[in-house]
Amino acid sequence: MLLVALVIGLLYYPLMLLANVPAAQQALNTGADLGCKTALECATQLRSPVLPSPSQLLLGFRNLMFPLNSPNAIPLNALVTALETVVGLALAAIVGFFFAIGIVASRAFERSLLPWIVASQTVPIIAIAPMLVVVLGQYGVQGWIPKAIIAAYIAFFPITIGVAKGLRSPDPLSLDLMKTYNASSWQTYLKLRFPASLPYLFTAFKVAMTAALIGAIVAEISTISFQGIGKMLAENSRASDVVAMWVIMIASAFLGILLVAGVGWLERLVTPWKR
Repeated sequence: MLLVALVIGLLYYPLMLLANVPAAQQALNTGADLGCKTALECATQLRSPVLPSPSQLLLGFRNLMFPLNSPNAIPLNALVTALETVVGLALAAIVGFFFAIGIVASRAFERSLLPWIVASQTVPIIAIAPMLVVVLGQYGVQGWIPKAIIAAYIAFFPITIGVAKGLRSPDPLSLDLMKTYNASSWQTYLKLRFPASLPYLFTAFKVAMTAALIGAIVAEISTISFQGIGKMLAENSRASDVVAMWVIMIASAFLGILLVAGVGWLERLVTPWKR
């Protein structure tokens, strides 16, 4: 991971110059006063750069990270988005388990509902989010809860497919052995299918966590939000603050890494035999 970060760091500066020098030269040609003489010098000082320079990114992080409890700082807003993401993942897990059990237990259930489950994921979330917030608002559901529900809507599909795959993973000999022991269907699920599905479940959780994070951020952008990473992105986009948008996007990427790492830690805790 550190090696990849080092390679990105080495490549970033020349890519930044390659992207910003033409924009700086065009601005100088129009007679704009950029406070610098050459396009190469101005490439690191543009107010709206294509790619921010390292010094601009560091300054942006310093401005947006402190004070930590500020409503306009990244830490507090990242916590709100993380809460929406985790709650959304929990809701998606409940729905996903229900559908996965139905898919495994009944072929008719799978044939009748699986196409609709797949079709539900083709609806653009940026279109459905405002409508869902309006509907939930009529029943008094406001604040961060609608964003968590939208995150769950995005995340339940990979959990459903992953858990269904895991529940079907036991080999036929193991299933025949449970029948030999006269185990009921629920005993077979509890003692064989569910333990066998855990590796698939946590793989699905890692995919669903990133999907839930994207869903939460898109929901914050698409609806009226007072806190969250999406709110910060929307505000700085309207203000055309390119550096702040890059800083927020990098922060959201780190948030995603932390959330997926949390799932990995939980996986090691729940499935120690995989070590």
